[in-house]
Amino acid sequence: MKNSLLALVSIVLIATFSIASGAPLDKAANDDIARHRAMASAHEAAAKCLEAGKKDEVCEKELQQSCKGLAIGKF
Repeated sequence: MKNSLLALVSIVLIATFSIASGAPLDKAANDDIARHRAMASAHEAAAKCLEAGKKDEVCEKELQQSCKGLAIGKF
């Protein structure tokens, strides 16, 4: 029983220190995360557009507008 308790306490402590040791993100990393989330949202909207039966050209144009200034690419 003592060994089980010791093992459990060890696991909890290791997990706590692993979570706490993550370095805070800098502004550039946070900005990059926000851009990726915005792009993901735009792509989800494009998928829903296509599911709604709209033409590919219409959904592509909406996607291009949504992603304008976010991504590195021709659009």
